[in-house]
Amino acid sequence: MKNILITGSSTGIGYVTADHFLKKGYRVFGSVRTKEDATRLSDELGENFVSLIFDVTDNEAILKAKKEVEQQLGKEDHLHCLVNNAGMSVNGPMAFVSVDQVNKQFDVNVAGLLRVTQAFLPLLGFDNGREKGTIVNIGSLSGRVTRPFMGPYSASKHAVEALSDAMRRELADFGIKVALVEPGPIRSEIWAKARKTKNEYRGTPYENIYDNMEKAVDTIAEAALPTEKVSALIYKIAESSNPKTRYLITPRKFLAWTAIHIFSDRSLDKMFQKQIRKISGK
Repeated sequence: MKNILITGSSTGIGYVTADHFLKKGYRVFGSVRTKEDATRLSDELGENFVSLIFDVTDNEAILKAKKEVEQQLGKEDHLHCLVNNAGMSVNGPMAFVSVDQVNKQFDVNVAGLLRVTQAFLPLLGFDNGREKGTIVNIGSLSGRVTRPFMGPYSASKHAVEALSDAMRRELADFGIKVALVEPGPIRSEIWAKARKTKNEYRGTPYENIYDNMEKAVDTIAEAALPTEKVSALIYKIAESSNPKTRYLITPRKFLAWTAIHIFSDRSLDKMFQKQIRKISGK
């Protein structure tokens, strides 16, 4: 039986990916942050799902989880794949967004990814006799193209791009493969939460934009891809002997590719400015 560890498995991409791999015959180790989620997922996903309770900002809990996985694998078995999926999103205008929140964004999305990877590298066959595994980091289209008011999130995912490049180049000689998945908008409960977000920027020049942000959220949510497409892609990567370095998966993929590789900064500036004016009613 093959083994995979997926962080942030309680909802969204993590949950659907865990379910996908279980159906393919894997044993899935999935990280959650609460005992309630651990119990729920064990009940829903079955006996081959092993819950690990840790937050990616808690190094002590991560190392404890690593020992649990190591005990279950024994001395001979290994992790076939590590999916660094856990993350959060902090958004807001750069003129006013909380620096503490930006620090938290990077602690989860960047440092958290690094903490987990460093802890579990030995179980992926790093510098020891175990078989070699694959690391899949979940980045974002936002790590390549930054929308207005998504600066903190985009900056963290841009950092994940750099970390993934460094890991891939540094681990190649050890036989460990590293691939980066760059999803665009994906169907999940995040859109419902975004619609209910309180306007924190009343009394600022961005008040009117945030009063009308639901329009933009609804437009993005309508075009979002099914989460199952991402889980199927992650499975393809895990099973590949020679995965690509990057996988862009998003609605209107050609437009996204063009925005990354063809459009100039000024062209993107004008496009986003037009969108902002439409949202604010100007």
